[in-house]
Amino acid sequence: MKLPLQNKTVLVTGGARRVGAAICRRLHAAGANVMIHYHASAAEARALAKILNAARAGSAACVKGDLLDGKMPRVLMAACLAEFGRVDVLVNNASSFFATPVGKMNEQAWNDLVGTNLKAPLFIAQAAAAELKKRRGCIVNIVDIHAALPLKDYVIYTIAKGGLAALTRSLARELAPMVRVNGVSPGPILWPDSDIWKSPKTRRNIVERTLLKRIGEPDDIARTVEFLISGAPYVTGQIVAVDGGRGIAI
Repeated sequence: MKLPLQNKTVLVTGGARRVGAAICRRLHAAGANVMIHYHASAAEARALAKILNAARAGSAACVKGDLLDGKMPRVLMAACLAEFGRVDVLVNNASSFFATPVGKMNEQAWNDLVGTNLKAPLFIAQAAAAELKKRRGCIVNIVDIHAALPLKDYVIYTIAKGGLAALTRSLARELAPMVRVNGVSPGPILWPDSDIWKSPKTRRNIVERTLLKRIGEPDDIARTVEFLISGAPYVTGQIVAVDGGRGIAI
């Protein structure tokens, strides 16, 4: 039986670990060839590619790159075309995340957070646009619940993800009718690595403000990404919340 993404190629930025790795595994299981972009997670990227290639030879590859480097959009596209000869789907997943409270913001933090969360997705999409149009492909951007619900002390991150939500809708208009563009907006899925999020009290408060009273799993995001790619041919310009109801909880 033909798999829904058989013979398709997907580029996933930040695909080596956490939600990005879950997306890579899910799309690969659906038949896609996967280009795993990473920056610092070389060991994780290579290990994931090895597992995927063991399941289906020649179906996964890695490309390293700092998304703050203006050359990376062209580098990523060139790597995909050299390895697989095509690009059908772009998943903009890579993200920087750290606090920038008022009084402690600076230009370096702005360049990092906006560069990774907004500028890079825009210019990677631009670099991929011609190929995606040729393939009648699609883009999925990983946004954030905090694009709509600002996170205290994370001013620049919130701005960047809000911009990514707007970019999703704008690109859907710009690239139609050949390319669909949608987003997925995660709520509490994985706890961030920083110390403040390790507090049991902080975690309890977040879970209590989630209608389903639990955090989600990375595969919850990956399943939604797969749906938007292969199961929603008449959906574009939309951002699907995968947040356990957190976005409407009072």
